[in-house]
Amino acid sequence: MRHFAYLTDDDRDRLFAVPPGDVGPATQRGMLALALGATLYSPGTRPALDADAERAASIGATSVVWCLEDAIPHAEVPAAEANVVAALQRLDQRAGDGGDLPLLFVRVRTPEQIRSIALAAGPALPRLTGFSLPKATGGTLGPMLAAVAEVSAATGHPLYGMPILETADLAWRETRAGALTALAEVVEEHREHVLCLRVGGTDLSGLFGLRRDRDTTIWDVAVVRDCLADVVNRFTRGGEHVVTGAVWEHIPGPRLFKPQLRSTPFSDQHEGPLRQRMIDGDLDGLMREVALDKANGVLGKTVIHPSHVSVVNALLTVSRDEYDDALEVLMARGRGGIAVSGHGRMNEVGPHALWAELVSRRAAVYGVVADEAALVELLSAGQRRLAEVFAVGEARRS
Repeated sequence: MRHFAYLTDDDRDRLFAVPPGDVGPATQRGMLALALGATLYSPGTRPALDADAERAASIGATSVVWCLEDAIPHAEVPAAEANVVAALQRLDQRAGDGGDLPLLFVRVRTPEQIRSIALAAGPALPRLTGFSLPKATGGTLGPMLAAVAEVSAATGHPLYGMPILETADLAWRETRAGALTALAEVVEEHREHVLCLRVGGTDLSGLFGLRRDRDTTIWDVAVVRDCLADVVNRFTRGGEHVVTGAVWEHIPGPRLFKPQLRSTPFSDQHEGPLRQRMIDGDLDGLMREVALDKANGVLGKTVIHPSHVSVVNALLTVSRDEYDDALEVLMARGRGGIAVSGHGRMNEVGPHALWAELVSRRAAVYGVVADEAALVELLSAGQRRLAEVFAVGEARRS
């Protein structure tokens, strides 16, 4: 599996100074967490989850979550669980067809559900990469991860958990430090089975009766921003874990404020219509939020619409400026001091060493775009691919 696999070899060579690397379920845990990118989220009740997953892969999604929790009514849980298992079995039957699949996860409600899905899936379990573990606390996460470890050991198939941090004890300032400490202890105990930590921006906002609109990023919601900052502070020290961003829950609709995309990068490439289509699709707000995620050490994002996938993944590529500076720092690591930058920045080897290492890891997964024009072309290619895969209007309903 490789990001932007829909590009032709010629286009990949032209758009990337360093091409994206191959990743898969056997990839080292930290690199696999980086590769999640835009994680497409679907209710477990959808009638053709297997076909959805194959289509998601064809538009560039490398990770998909099938939800058995908040996205479905309580009464439909048994049917949804059976639906998820049946989709895994159909995918397993087609495993020899050679098509790429995204990394598949199931968002579960209880530890028992992890065990029951594994038992029902049987030989099809290897189609699954792991489980999303909602509303994780120091008390609830341990049994969830223990179930993941138990199933993994019993079947010989490595499985991961993705704890979702979205509870009141994290939201409230007076209990947050203790909640983070308790979570960190559980994560450390089950470290080999924790792929990444996801942030539940919708639940955290809801605890305050808030919901951001398409003109407002999660980083503009002060009480949620403070919580996200503390999560990043606790879990990404030294590049220890990957924290992924809050779900972008908007599809196109009326807007009040001016667009957030500069016109020059698009007009320079004669891609003015692309910019307008992205604005009309409210993708400029998503792009702004992804940029702020990256600036705050958050990589990857849950999305609810196919049109979001290629945008998020394109913005996770590494720029040539970043890559060149990172290489300069890494090559000077042994001697310290200041490394020369050809891009108008001062590279201090000591303070920038971890930044450079993290940039090099991201480059190995997403690639290094040749220049700003190449990034615009990559965005355009992603939107063209979406139009090729989905009939007119279908992506809006999916």
